[in-house]
Amino acid sequence: MSHVLSLLVEDKPGLLTRVAGLFARRGFNIQSLAVGSSEIEGLSRITVVVDVEELPLEQVTKQLNKLINVIKIVELDPAQSVTREHLLIKVRVDNTTRSQILEAVNLFRARVVDVASDALIIETTGDSGKIQALLRVLEPYGIKEIAQSGLLAMGRGSKSITDRVFKN
Repeated sequence: MSHVLSLLVEDKPGLLTRVAGLFARRGFNIQSLAVGSSEIEGLSRITVVVDVEELPLEQVTKQLNKLINVIKIVELDPAQSVTREHLLIKVRVDNTTRSQILEAVNLFRARVVDVASDALIIETTGDSGKIQALLRVLEPYGIKEIAQSGLLAMGRGSKSITDRVFKN
């Protein structure tokens, strides 16, 4: 079962390696990993998607909490969170397929970010279902290259992972 963890961590060298190492030592495959700045200076947010059962995940979460630079860990419920991925895809085109590909791009609310005589680079953002659907539509035309971000996720509503962090 896939779980989405959001970690608030101190922005320190080597921390990402230690976090990923905890999953690796347990033999868990990280499906997605995204790291970036948070709204608090000096803190970063790590979003990890891992396929693991509840009990081993709880053990890893406890070990992550023991790392001195890990401030907070939240498991995000898919129904109570917004998730997005970012995708760049290079698709083979010719004079006969260009209009069909552009129609698919518009249908998926994607956009063309680079044009060449024999290829287009398309950019899209969306949930995993949208990303996979677009890939299925474009695959028959010939996908030359894909660059895909890790999953980004945030809980719905006004609560934030940084609530009550460093506040009295």
